[in-house]
Amino acid sequence: MRSESDSWDLASSVGATATMVAAQRALAAAGPEPLIDDPFAAPLVRAVGIDVYTRLVNHEIPVEADSEFDPDRMARGMGVRTRFYDQFFLGATKSGVRQAVILAAGLDARAYRLPWPAGTVVYEVDLPEVVEFKTTTLSSLGAEPTAERRTVAVDLRDDWPAALRAAGFDADAPAAWSAEGLVVYLPPDAQDALFDNITTLSSGGSQLACEFVPDTTIFADERWRTHHERMSELGFDIDFNDLVYHFERSHIIDHLARDDWRVTHRTVAQLHADNGFVYPDDEVAAAFADVTYLSAVR
Repeated sequence: MRSESDSWDLASSVGATATMVAAQRALAAAGPEPLIDDPFAAPLVRAVGIDVYTRLVNHEIPVEADSEFDPDRMARGMGVRTRFYDQFFLGATKSGVRQAVILAAGLDARAYRLPWPAGTVVYEVDLPEVVEFKTTTLSSLGAEPTAERRTVAVDLRDDWPAALRAAGFDADAPAAWSAEGLVVYLPPDAQDALFDNITTLSSGGSQLACEFVPDTTIFADERWRTHHERMSELGFDIDFNDLVYHFERSHIIDHLARDDWRVTHRTVAQLHADNGFVYPDDEVAAAFADVTYLSAVR
């Protein structure tokens, strides 16, 4: 279970979810008609070395007719999510923003794979161990950033705004912020503090993207528990019910709107349709159909 002083790496607790997401991005980037372009996801997953995710990116997990395991579904779901954030950053830079901040960057390789305009600075904020691992691994692959990449090695529970400024972030210039796969793992007060800090650091014209689960009790719902138990038999044993904070919290859209952010939002089901995909119609999909993706402009 989570605590205020817990710790992790890319193979444990919350950190392992970054590896899981990268593995699913690798699926979305594979095949003759890939949903996204990410040549770094699979090598990063292999470098972490979690067996089930290594086998996943190597296509070594058999697909049985009666199994809960559906790699195509994983690829579509992560492809939709990844496209959302890719398009967010590209749209922000098209509007003239030249600072991007990726909070809880994990194994995100956007600083290496997106076509950033000249003069763009990408700040990646995460734990020192995570930053060092990704930097070293990508360097060993011969990867080069496509923007000026500045790492900010700090725990988001510490004074990350000060660390970000120390890395050269300019609060007087607009920035594009992402909090991908982050909010659900924060306690309510930490969620509010995160967005309050972003607001304080955001001049007019800044943009923000994140997604959130409106009701985290879904991870204790029988529909999800049954799916999780069947997937755990294959080695997919991350239990989100132990990693998220099940407390009443501020509604992010309302919270941002009060701070002069203009917010637009789409559910994951709507986002599938926007990308030409049919959202699944089974019980597990129905339970998560109201997961919401938002983008905001200040």
